[in-house]
Amino acid sequence: MKKKLLLILPRSEKGFWGKVSKSGKAGFVRLSLPTIAALTPSDWDVEIFDSRTAPVDFNSEIDLVGITAFTAEIPNAYKIADGFRNRGVKVVMGGIHVSALPEETLEHADSVVVGEAEKVWEELVHDFEEGALKSLYHSDELFEMNGMAIPRRDLLDRSIYTSFNSLQATRGCPFNCEYCAVTAFFGNKFRTRPIPDIIKEIKGFDTREFFFLDDNITGLPGHAKELFKALIPLKRIWGGQASIKIARDEELLSLYAKSGGRYVLIGFETLSEENLRKINKSWNSPDAYKEAIRKIHRAGINIIGSFIFGLDEDDTTVFKRTVDFVMENNIDAAQFHILTPFPGTRLFTAMEKEGRITDRDWSKYHTSEVIFRPKGMTADELQHGYWWAYHQTYSLKNMLKRSLRSPQNLVIRIGMNLSYRKKAMQMP
Repeated sequence: MKKKLLLILPRSEKGFWGKVSKSGKAGFVRLSLPTIAALTPSDWDVEIFDSRTAPVDFNSEIDLVGITAFTAEIPNAYKIADGFRNRGVKVVMGGIHVSALPEETLEHADSVVVGEAEKVWEELVHDFEEGALKSLYHSDELFEMNGMAIPRRDLLDRSIYTSFNSLQATRGCPFNCEYCAVTAFFGNKFRTRPIPDIIKEIKGFDTREFFFLDDNITGLPGHAKELFKALIPLKRIWGGQASIKIARDEELLSLYAKSGGRYVLIGFETLSEENLRKINKSWNSPDAYKEAIRKIHRAGINIIGSFIFGLDEDDTTVFKRTVDFVMENNIDAAQFHILTPFPGTRLFTAMEKEGRITDRDWSKYHTSEVIFRPKGMTADELQHGYWWAYHQTYSLKNMLKRSLRSPQNLVIRIGMNLSYRKKAMQMP
């Protein structure tokens, strides 16, 4: 009889992000659990369960439970883990938060994977089968993306996702921003996947649209250009994340658009040079933002701009200044985030040393709630300013202005704005 592995995605108990909407829809597919499923031996029966859609059945016949979670989902993940362990089922946990705080996690799990699981999953499963499961599995080296397992998307309920097909072409980030957990987890070595492998996976998609989950799809311009050239004949439509540096390379920008790149998420973060310097992102330049936006728009690419509120140089004027910038430059859609010191980041270490962290309820670490003591305003001013910025940006008048800036990619632009407006309307 086959052994049964249950892989669970927990839910966020607070905040506005990462949840399933009232219509039953989530965002992009997260690949960690489908990848683990693909790495599991074929003599196992594997199920992926999204606990955002239904309650967990603790009485089901399971041999091993695997859970991964973002920080805001960790309290729910711990409840699920405790529920299975109380029934004698072994639980293994992994992910960015778990890798940052393995000792905390081991209070709720039998075993913890620190770092990328590809290097250790086979060993972990073998140890479990032999009754010799270790409490800690740690990969001593980064996974080099050659011959990556194709995620088991067949195990997912595709009806709940607004964008079902997503994939990775690179890992890591060449930068080392203070607030970001990517470098802590994936390292600042920028790794690339062989382009034939990427194209093969994309050809297997049953939709024209897909999304690159990479933190910076253009982080290595040479690799990105070759990838985009290979994508052109496929005639697909896609989006990804990139740095503002994409606008400095005309060939890269042109190939992004020609290969089907219809939108790009860019972390502008702040309009303050001093803030950028303090968070180790001084290669961003507010003085160059406007021209970069113009070039990206001219190439036919929609921009989702990401901004952070609550940095040390921010005061109460930051909210109007940022919204005005979004409107004046017709940034197609905008994400706003409250600065959040995630465990494992240099920001967390610094704020902890300064005694500025005011709440350690991990369920509040979703970037839409203040959990630290700001320097240039009160916590209440930061919270209300964040809500105000969303309401202003996604008022019908402002949405219409940005959406109608051009007939090109209009449908995508309207869709993005309506999606963000739904979140904004949930805010006080």
